[in-house]
Amino acid sequence: MLSKKETFTVSNLLSFIRLTIALPLWFLLDDIGSADVRLVIIVLALLAIITDFLDGFIARRRNEITELGKMIDPLADKFVVGVVAVKLFIIGKIPEYFFFIVVGRDVLIFLGGILLSSKLGKVLPSNMLGKITVTVLAFLLLLIILNYDQSNLIFKIIYFSTLILIIASLIAYIVRAIEFIKKKEYGSV
Repeated sequence: MLSKKETFTVSNLLSFIRLTIALPLWFLLDDIGSADVRLVIIVLALLAIITDFLDGFIARRRNEITELGKMIDPLADKFVVGVVAVKLFIIGKIPEYFFFIVVGRDVLIFLGGILLSSKLGKVLPSNMLGKITVTVLAFLLLLIILNYDQSNLIFKIIYFSTLILIIASLIAYIVRAIEFIKKKEYGSV
């Protein structure tokens, strides 16, 4: 059972805010052609990115690292990115293979996290590679929302960097999970 002290922390509040950003983004993306709507989408996306960095920083700084925080932070990341990716796929802004890579990675990490938590009896916090991946992916999705020229070299570099990071972070999560399972078997977790 979670105590109020563990539940109602500044860092958890920031993660919950990020989680709630997904709903307005879903509906706003229906009107992506409007400059005013795009501006609101950009503000919300930047708010999501900022809260993603601040929640972990504040949790460490204020010694508020909680099991709930370790769950809600990556869940909020995956939910916001997933909602945006699904909507961009539905409205034809991202290709099918990219959609399945983004969503597939998040589903695998989410399900793997549940399995790992049940084996270890605790939740592992997000790692830096995962945070970098989500940030670069969010930036790429923003460029797509802004209708940035996809033939531009900068876009292509960010696009392929995102694909590489998605694959690398998935591999890193798998390796990390195996390491923690082995540590648990030897009693060092």
